[in-house]
Amino acid sequence: MTAEDVAAGFDEKLLRLWWAEAARVDDQVIAPQTRSLHGASGWVQAALRALSGSRFFAGLTLRAMVFDLHQIRRYLTEPALRLRIQQQVVRALDEDTRVIVGHSLGSVAAYEALCNNPQLPVRTLVTVGSPLGIRNLIFDRLRPPPAPVVEGGPPRGQWPRSVRHWTNVADGRDVVALVKDLRPAFGERVSCFLIHNGARVHDVAPYLTAEQTGAAIRAGMER
Repeated sequence: MTAEDVAAGFDEKLLRLWWAEAARVDDQVIAPQTRSLHGASGWVQAALRALSGSRFFAGLTLRAMVFDLHQIRRYLTEPALRLRIQQQVVRALDEDTRVIVGHSLGSVAAYEALCNNPQLPVRTLVTVGSPLGIRNLIFDRLRPPPAPVVEGGPPRGQWPRSVRHWTNVADGRDVVALVKDLRPAFGERVSCFLIHNGARVHDVAPYLTAEQTGAAIRAGMER
């Protein structure tokens, strides 16, 4: 995969968001300029080049970055694939499962699987490095779709019916977890924590070993 494989539409919009956020949290990344964003397709190469030099994407190949864009787009735009992934999540659970931890795109799959299968025994949802709060690209494409709590008010994501407690953990520099506080999108019941993962900002390992993540899992097991 190369820069030419970054598709117009979803891929480009998400890439722009990543670039802008990387520039905000990393002073080594040159911020995208208006000319870069609206000019010829060369801005894609510029974006990938800028991201490859950021602390967040350090060590990640161009191919891997483009693949990540495709992975997110395919899940959100291919209904049959989306359903198969959610079914895979459900098959991994049994009657004793009380806690689900979802990382990155996995948090979207976990959330939707819980919303669409209210009979599941899961009582605690823990999301880490989650892109669930990114409006337009992610949040507004969720299934079931967000709906206003009051007429004329902003849409709010549906609460998974079986879930009693939801904890969201995000590194302040995590580009994928662009929206760190999920409460405006899903309600005040979500407990949100900012952490520092060191150099491995989006990696699952530091997220899983974070004190806040462990406390949420332990509480979910004890309830």
